[in-house]
Amino acid sequence: MNARPYVLRETSWSTVRETRFAVALLPWGATEAHNYHLPYGTDNYEAEAVAMESARLAWEAGARSIVLPGIPFGVNTGQLDIPLTINMNPSTQLAVLRDVVNSIEPHGIRRLVIVNGHGGNDFKPLIREVQGSSGVLIVTVNWWQIENASGYFTEPGDHAGEVETSMMLHLEPELVRPLTDAGPGEARSFRITGLREGWAWTPRQWTAVTKDTGVGNPSESTATKGERFFSAITGKLAQLIVELASEDPVYS
Repeated sequence: MNARPYVLRETSWSTVRETRFAVALLPWGATEAHNYHLPYGTDNYEAEAVAMESARLAWEAGARSIVLPGIPFGVNTGQLDIPLTINMNPSTQLAVLRDVVNSIEPHGIRRLVIVNGHGGNDFKPLIREVQGSSGVLIVTVNWWQIENASGYFTEPGDHAGEVETSMMLHLEPELVRPLTDAGPGEARSFRITGLREGWAWTPRQWTAVTKDTGVGNPSESTATKGERFFSAITGKLAQLIVELASEDPVYS
C-alpha cells in the first residue's frame, strides 16, 4: 500500500515540506472493555477510520488536511474497576491538546478537528481554555452524532451496541467475536428522577449499570449497516474539512 499523504504516520518529510496543510485532524478514543465481542481499542479504530476516510474525501476535493496519530486514552474514571481500562484525566487531556496545538500552529495550520470516539471525553471546556492562548480554530466532533443513527439502526445503543458493532463489522471484522458471544447490553437506569430524565447529570459507575460492559443490544448488527453509516458520516465530515480549509471567514 502506498503511503497516504493525508495520514501523518504514513507520510514522509519530503511530502510534508512540499504541502501546505490547512486542517489537522486528531482522532481521540479510549481503551476500555466493549462487551464480550468487541476489542478494547474499538473507540480508537473507529475514530481513526472516520478521520482517515474523511480526510481522503476532502483531499480528493482539493482540501489539504492531515490526520495526526490518534490518542488512545480517554476519560474512564467510572470504569477503573474493570481490568486494563486506561484512564486519562481531563487535566491531562488539556495538557496534551495544548501541546499538539502549540506544535502545529507555528507551521501554518490554523484549523484542528478533534474526531472523538469516546462518550466519556468532553473537549468543550478544554477548547475554551486553549482558545485563550492560541489562534488555532479548534472544532470537536463526536463521530456517532454526525448523522442520526436511528435512520440506520434498529436499536443504536450507547456502548458496544448496534452502532459500534456494525461499524466494527465493516471496519475490522476480524477483530469482532461472534455475536453469539456478546452479552445483551442491558443497562440499569438511575432511580433518581432528574438523572433518569436527563436534565440532571452525574457520571455513571459502569459496573453498577451493566454486567457485560455493554449498553445496547448488538444482536441486529451487520457490516452493511456499518458501511452505510460510515459512508454517510465521513461524507459530511469531509465537507466540514473542505469548508474549514477555505480562506473564507468562519462567520457570515
